[in-house]
Amino acid sequence: MDSLRIHGGVPLTGRITVSGAKNAALPLMAAGLATSGTLTLENVPRLVDTASMEALLANHGLDVVRDDLTLRIGGAASNLDAPYDLVRKMRASVLVLGPLLGRYGEARVSLPGGCAIGTRPVDLHIRAMQALGAVVELADGYIQARAPGGLTGGRVVFPNVSVGATENAMIAASLAKGTSELVNVAREPEIVDLAVCLNAMGARITGHGSDTIRIEGVDSLGDATHRVIPDRIEAGTWAIAAAITGGDLLIEGAYQRHLDALVDMLVETGASVDAVDDGLHVVANGRPQSVDITTDPFPGFPTDLQAQFMALMCVAEGSSRISETVFENRFMHVPELARMGADIQVDGGIALVRGQPSLTSAPVMATDLRASVSLVLAALATDGVSEVSRIYHLDRGYSDLETKLGSCGARLERIRSGHD
Repeated sequence: MDSLRIHGGVPLTGRITVSGAKNAALPLMAAGLATSGTLTLENVPRLVDTASMEALLANHGLDVVRDDLTLRIGGAASNLDAPYDLVRKMRASVLVLGPLLGRYGEARVSLPGGCAIGTRPVDLHIRAMQALGAVVELADGYIQARAPGGLTGGRVVFPNVSVGATENAMIAASLAKGTSELVNVAREPEIVDLAVCLNAMGARITGHGSDTIRIEGVDSLGDATHRVIPDRIEAGTWAIAAAITGGDLLIEGAYQRHLDALVDMLVETGASVDAVDDGLHVVANGRPQSVDITTDPFPGFPTDLQAQFMALMCVAEGSSRISETVFENRFMHVPELARMGADIQVDGGIALVRGQPSLTSAPVMATDLRASVSLVLAALATDGVSEVSRIYHLDRGYSDLETKLGSCGARLERIRSGHD
């Protein structure tokens, strides 16, 4: 397996550009199954996860053509099965369930895989499809769903907020007969981006960005061209990178309105964060001060930035309390940070971090996507040489990481193993 060798101790300075959002691109790509025309998506990042979704769409029989960062998705599905060998690589694969049911009235989707950060069950996806009139059963590790007469509009009430289930329901309801109301939905920017794209395809969606979405079903969806929003998690990662290395970064393409919760916390640590015409300007001002955070669905503090912020708190002045409320098993980076000298105690969903003047270099191992980049940030803050192994996780969510960080002064190189 590949690893990253990182020589720490260099403040990051200069400009770093944010790629298109992985978490927006994946549901947008899945929406390509729902259109009778051609969906053209711009600013689609080159990642392991987007490549996996391209392969899944091709498996369904769609024509998927990539030209640099532009994808063109068209054609009709000739296969309604999403097999385990493709779906196991990425949890977002379950997003094909809604569009297949909506357009074809049938779907067979393997239970998905992805990062080992909790159970993340698919029951909310299933409940949503059932509320729209589908008959769903689990058999042999597959979700088998059918709606022979087509989906019908309905009221979908989510018992708890789920981004993926909201996205699946939005796409399916767009092609249902009648009007649907989705209650207690996710409000993330990626949800809004999907609604904007679906409306460009001919859907009739209102309320996106609030906790209730209303959708008037249409007979079919057509051609559209849509640009994927910048990746707010990547942008937030670079903002924390500036703070943890004592750096000064202009993060090109970042939207502050997508990162208000993080920006507020960074300012409390003592960093300067200013919105500029082409992004965010983040400047560290000495050793960071400790800040308590609690992860919550948008507009709260993103769970996908918790590990990175914890790395920052490891070198902060004072003690901080980090509460994880979204996923029940998202502190797997803690033992690896401890190998670098971090002082962290975990009690259930709460981590108590006692900041140290500095961290020490060490060999560490990534356990999931965001944990892996938190270890990269921690390594950048040391004065020695660290090696982060199992970085295939990084390739799922960060495009051109070595090149981007290297252009800002980071000293790092990929060590290729030649086998997985």
